[in-house]
Amino acid sequence: MKNKIQDLRDHLFAQLERLNDEELTPEQMQTEIQRANAVSGIAQQIVMSAKVEVDFIKATGREESKTKFLDGGNTENFVEGKTIERPKAEYSNNGNYNLTKE
Repeated sequence: MKNKIQDLRDHLFAQLERLNDEELTPEQMQTEIQRANAVSGIAQQIVMSAKVEVDFIKATGREESKTKFLDGGNTENFVEGKTIERPKAEYSNNGNYNLTKE
């Protein structure tokens, strides 16, 4: 695969820099806002397709299905069945909550 997640990040940050250009006329700014909305929509679709790919890999364990979009082609750090420890939230009726490790 030619494009990687870093390429997407680069495009998004470039668009952000264009939006921060204080020398743009109101018309140019409107054009950049429209462009940013288009870029954002496409980026969202790319990220969602990568999520589907990750979910497929998790469900099937078939690493060979990876397009290498997410990690730039490096599969050394891909660990089958790796879990992430998340804090457990305990909620109360008064709106407070405590985070504890399971």
